[in-house]
This record gives sequence, C-alpha cells and structure tokens, in this order.
Amino acid sequence: MTLERQISHVFRLTDENWMKHTNPISVWTRYSVLPFIVISFWSRVWIDWWCIIPGLASVLWMFFNPVVFAKPISTKNWASKAVLGERVYLNRDKIPLPDHHLTPLYNILNFISSAGLLIAIWSIIYYSIWGAVLGVIMAYLGKSWFLDRMVWLYEDMKENNEVYRSWEY
Repeated sequence: MTLERQISHVFRLTDENWMKHTNPISVWTRYSVLPFIVISFWSRVWIDWWCIIPGLASVLWMFFNPVVFAKPISTKNWASKAVLGERVYLNRDKIPLPDHHLTPLYNILNFISSAGLLIAIWSIIYYSIWGAVLGVIMAYLGKSWFLDRMVWLYEDMKENNEVYRSWEY
C-alpha cells in the first residue's frame, strides 16, 4: 500500500469523497490552510492561548475540506485533473505508471513542499516573517508543481485505462 493511499484513508477519501474533492472550490480553498495556521499561531502574542481556536479550525478545515463540497459539474479543469492525477499516483502499486513518469521529481517536489512546511513551523515558533513567507511559498510552489505533474499523469493514464477515463465528465 502506498503512503499516499494511507494518507487518503486518514482523510476518509472513499470513491465518492474523491469525486467531491475534485471540485475546484475544494482544491483552491485548501490553499488557505497553511497561511491561516501560521497567522493563527502567530496571534498567540495578542490573544494568548485563544490562538488554539483559529488554529484548530484551520486544521479541521484541512480534514473536512475534501468532503464538504458537492461533486463538480465537470472535471475538465486543471484543479479537478490534479486531484484525479493524485488518485492515479496513489494506485501506482496496482496499475504501473508509464516509464516517463517514473522519475524522482515527485519525491523532490514533495520534499520541497515539506521543507517549506517545516520552515513555516519554525517561523511560527520564532516569529520570523521572512521564514513564514519563504516557508509558505516553498510549500505552495512544491505542491502546485506536484499537482501540475499530476494533471499530466492523469492525462497520460486515462488514454489507456477505462476506469481513469470514466472519472472525467
């Protein structure tokens, strides 16, 4: 079982919930989570331990976001295809990826995104505005590039797989 499939179980991404998560509103509003977490925990200077409330709300939003929205009218857009590509990628242990997608780039992009997240956490602890900006930019740059590669993966895989082709409407 791939790590990504294990993570999808944490977020309760059943077949139906995956399709809900393909809603572009779900994808784009998920980008709000990291800045809100940074701001929430930075606010501990002003509102003391009450900062946990907006911080917890941000974390809860991250978990509920994929299932809150309805299935989209169409999945023929970048955001929806990015989610569908992630779903293809997590199935790589069952349905092999084409050779040109067997690249360390996916791991490098996830590393960049994770490093950005760690820098953002560091910036929360030490109140570094530059660290926060750098961390959020790195996290989103890595994640956005990864998602763009997932669109490409999905486009390649749906051509040769009826199941993947059926996800697009």
